[in-house]
Amino acid sequence: MNIPFRSAAVGLVLAAAAASPAFAQRVIRMVVPFGPGAVQDTVARTFNAELGAALGASVVVENRPGAGGTVGTGLVAKSTDNNTLVLAAASHTLAGHLYSKLGYDPIKDFTGVAFIGNSGYVIAAPGNLGVNNLADYVKLIKTKQGQLNYASAGNGSATHLGMAYFLAKAGVEMQHVPMKSTGDAVNEVLAGRVQGVTSALIGITAFKQDPRIKLLAYTGAHRSKFLPDLPTVAEAGVPGYKFESWIGVLAPSTMPKAEVERLNAAINKVLADPAVQERLTRLGVETGGMSSDAFQQLLRADWDAAGTLVKASGARIE
Repeated sequence: MNIPFRSAAVGLVLAAAAASPAFAQRVIRMVVPFGPGAVQDTVARTFNAELGAALGASVVVENRPGAGGTVGTGLVAKSTDNNTLVLAAASHTLAGHLYSKLGYDPIKDFTGVAFIGNSGYVIAAPGNLGVNNLADYVKLIKTKQGQLNYASAGNGSATHLGMAYFLAKAGVEMQHVPMKSTGDAVNEVLAGRVQGVTSALIGITAFKQDPRIKLLAYTGAHRSKFLPDLPTVAEAGVPGYKFESWIGVLAPSTMPKAEVERLNAAINKVLADPAVQERLTRLGVETGGMSSDAFQQLLRADWDAAGTLVKASGARIE
């Protein structure tokens, strides 16, 4: 059958256009500044497929660990393609006060896109350490001042600062052993190679019945609904201690406001999905959507709180 020249030409143009990058499916990189097993990594992989479907794009989770999350975060700060995001948590604002030379501003160089939820932490020790509660743990550390070790997801990570702050409030000392991820840090405790860790609920609840590890206290202001029998650090003998983390999606400050709002709407829609909520709840994340402007206000408030915490912990990275 003969095909009219006009129709054939149109077909060729459409075929060429479809093959061009402009018509290809959009790929959004969601950078996780920590390794596999970290809070951000687990959360990002919980909803990235649904977010991609909502946006008509492919949302790819990319681990870029290093220097307490600042390597991956720094890469996002410099991105100008409007397709690069970072799944951030409390370590984002903590880093701005902890590092003397950071290379980016945690507030000015980023835009708050969407709030995912809150997650608390748990202080834990090896099961064979011979302590049954936080009070016993503090007494043991005092008898071996500076001789015991604790692991974290890296210098400047929330797991580092959470433990440093606890030790400062309790008036005791331990040596810090930075690892690449929360999962690695917990594994060090499970193997008995270090004597403590502050881990997000995401990385610790799976081991609550494991005899190799002892959960001692929850770091939040109130007991967690996920571990209601576990006392808070303040209840267990260190008054005034509180350490919790927000989890959210950030973009470079250069991203147009219209695109920020589109991403915010898509993420909030995904978070309202009962299946996604159930997955996040199983991980110990208390979900809650908010506007991008409200999230930006939360970041600024957390910046001030992070400064107070870092100063109290005495931690500093040159």
